[in-house]
Amino acid sequence: MAKKKRSDREAHGLPPSEPPPKPTLFGWLRSRFFAGVVIAAPIAISIGVVYWFILFMDARIKPLLPPILKPETYTNIAIPGFGVLVAIIALTLLGAIATNLIGRSILRISDRMLSSIPVVSNLYSAFKQLFELIASNEQATFKEVVLVEYPKKGTWCIGFLTARARGEVRSRLGDEFIGVFVPTTPNPTSGFLMYVSGDEIIHLDMTVEEGAKLIISAGLVVPEDLPREEPEDASPQPGASGPGGEPIRISGPADRADETAPEQG
Repeated sequence: MAKKKRSDREAHGLPPSEPPPKPTLFGWLRSRFFAGVVIAAPIAISIGVVYWFILFMDARIKPLLPPILKPETYTNIAIPGFGVLVAIIALTLLGAIATNLIGRSILRISDRMLSSIPVVSNLYSAFKQLFELIASNEQATFKEVVLVEYPKKGTWCIGFLTARARGEVRSRLGDEFIGVFVPTTPNPTSGFLMYVSGDEIIHLDMTVEEGAKLIISAGLVVPEDLPREEPEDASPQPGASGPGGEPIRISGPADRADETAPEQG
């Protein structure tokens, strides 16, 4: 049988097949090692980032606290994450004070003071608008992931749907144009805004988070759960119309027999 297979391959001009090499012990250990790295690396990096953030906050906030508020005064043990807890409580109290009448008055006064300083006013207004955008409601967030044909016909890029055109843009373009933010790879925080007609946008089923992962990884990380493609019915339905509005005629066996029949003179 092996001789027959070799002769068949040689008859078709193919080199004789060779059995795959057996994996060595070093190759088996190397593959298992990299498999463990792939599993452990994301977990270790995530834990390391969280641990670094906790230490950073503790080193910046604990020196500002009086000794009566430090847990080391009572337990002689440094509690990690105490600075993060103090920061959360302080920001919550600041938000509660800013929502009442006195707090709003103080905020207006401080806002006018910071806006009057020449250099600080630009930075303050920019960061204020940025954080207000982040903390705003769902109207300021991305809606869904879409495909837009850019930068030329036949090439498509990933974008995030923002909102329909408003104001002067809407009056100039029309109601059918939608804002699409096209981020750059691998840094999705930068990009450009496009207004595209609604019928030229392809809507995707992936979430905004999955789209961001796809952009950051340059297309290497794709969503695992893809929509199941339904088989297309090649035969048109009865009563369907063609491009010119004419009804589509479905040919049957009799029609094919008429086409194959020779013409009689």
